[in-house]
Amino acid sequence: MTSTFFIPSVNMMGAGCLKEAVADVKDRGFKKGLIVCGKVLSKLGVVQSVAELFGEHGVATVIYDGSQPNPTIGNVEGGVKLLKEEECDFVIALGGGSPIDCAKGIALVATNGGGIADYEGVDKSSLPQLPLVAINTTAGTASEMTRFCIITDEERHIKMAIVDKNTTPLISVNDPELMLAKPAGLTAATGMDALTHAVEAYVSIAATPITDACALKAIELIQLHLRTAVKDGQNIDAREQMAYAQFMAGMAFNNASLGYVHAMAHQLGGFYDLPHGVCNAILLPHVQRYNAQVCPERLRDVAKAMGVDVTDMSPQEGAEAALVAIQELAKDIGIPAGLTELEVKEEDIPTLTENALKDACGLTNPKQATAEEITAIYKAAM
Repeated sequence: MTSTFFIPSVNMMGAGCLKEAVADVKDRGFKKGLIVCGKVLSKLGVVQSVAELFGEHGVATVIYDGSQPNPTIGNVEGGVKLLKEEECDFVIALGGGSPIDCAKGIALVATNGGGIADYEGVDKSSLPQLPLVAINTTAGTASEMTRFCIITDEERHIKMAIVDKNTTPLISVNDPELMLAKPAGLTAATGMDALTHAVEAYVSIAATPITDACALKAIELIQLHLRTAVKDGQNIDAREQMAYAQFMAGMAFNNASLGYVHAMAHQLGGFYDLPHGVCNAILLPHVQRYNAQVCPERLRDVAKAMGVDVTDMSPQEGAEAALVAIQELAKDIGIPAGLTELEVKEEDIPTLTENALKDACGLTNPKQATAEEITAIYKAAM
């Protein structure tokens, strides 16, 4: 079996690395960047500080703060319009997964033309995107280093999965100083998103020894540090360890892909505009209980990475221990117990199921499901 490993050319990690990244951008000769961000980060002054840092190095910037949580086709179109008007030669993503995905969409359309919906699916583009520098401010999505781009189609009320080698950023930046003081709820949701990435990559049918190593270490670090990051948002060590964890989880799923947790969570986010990480966290144990039918040994490894002594456990016992550990972590950091708390309606499940089965992320799930089985998982998660 052959495999291909995707990762940005340059990946900067650790406290203070943002300054190194800006210097690197200057050395590459870029002149004017479109900063893609959300309005909240803009109002907090973080965006202006980053823009000033680029300015100090002689790199001009234009701010586009039109990326919303669960970025839309309209958000991408607005960014492309401003980028062309200002004649920017590269894109700067600043924030968590939403603005980074929006920036990917903008950069891809800028060079390939058409609309972002044209690239739904796997490797639909023909040209490299405009150079993208992805500055991450949360420890969860790993969008700063992946080839995944999730954009909401407002008309169809679905999240489009765009998996394309040409959306891989040129430079990824994970400076934990930018992650300090993030709200506990956001820290919890993004941390569980990272855990989902690692677990789904580990049980994926496309897993390799490289992705396995990344996934298991990510799970170990999340188990050790997520509770602290949620409880004490100013703890720089916990923030840095979570940054490494989510990055390694990204290395895993960027190359092994994902599974039904994401395929199903995408529909919840697109239909109800719900937070992605929370949807993942609620669905994760239910989907893995379904997967335990075919890969209990893998889930026992997950339990071990989460600190469970699995020495005398059978594969099925180990798999169940993994589910318990996942649920305990979610409970400890304040994740809702079920989809009902998010006001998901049972009458919408047939539509959610139909769309989930079309999502590209489900292709690498270890067991392919029927519509009835996906429906049953949704109902169990209620």
